[in-house]
Amino acid sequence: MLFWDPTMVLLIPAILLSLYAQFKISTAYKQYSQIRSQSGLTGAQAARALLNSNGLYDVRVERIGGRLADHYDPRTKVISLSEDVYQGTSLSSVAVAAHETGHALQHATGYFPMQLRASFVPVANLGSGAGPMLILVGLFLPSFGWLLQLGIFAFAFAVLFQIITLPVEYNASHRALLLLQKGNLLRSEEIRGARSVLNAAALTYVAAALAAVLQLARFILIARGRNDD
Repeated sequence: MLFWDPTMVLLIPAILLSLYAQFKISTAYKQYSQIRSQSGLTGAQAARALLNSNGLYDVRVERIGGRLADHYDPRTKVISLSEDVYQGTSLSSVAVAAHETGHALQHATGYFPMQLRASFVPVANLGSGAGPMLILVGLFLPSFGWLLQLGIFAFAFAVLFQIITLPVEYNASHRALLLLQKGNLLRSEEIRGARSVLNAAALTYVAAALAAVLQLARFILIARGRNDD
């Protein structure tokens, strides 16, 4: 079967890394959510200050529901911050807000990996949704075996998207720390806490990329096994 066969062992490293990454982001975010930044700025105020200092007056900062649902939308030039980040004054709140500001700055400066990732969104969504379904049909209906190859090809775009996401996220975190230091929003001893939160968050993207790569490798092995039969 597609989801339960010996190739499942390939996914074990990704599963373990994902569990570790979730543990790291949960503990780091919780730890530094309990430490108030000495500036007293909320996440929303920090984002606004950093945007203004870089001339990005046309980027809006809005509040959204959910937890750790923060993101920047280049289409609308809106930084959306979850409730606890938007109104929180903790190191975690400021760090996350600065990270999303880093994405806004990437967009404003034409950061190529971000542009490349944006161009991959349509095919990546198609690949992650339709790819596994095509593979499933190709496996269970031998007369439509060509769908197996097509599904693998489609899923490869979703994998590429995950890989391209890595430099985008790491660069946004790097920019965030520089912005916080340059703008004196956090003191040197506070920067370490912000870095811990951002590094933990980045690890979740590494885990997602590894899972995608190993899943693709698994699909390829399954296809080869079917061809050998």
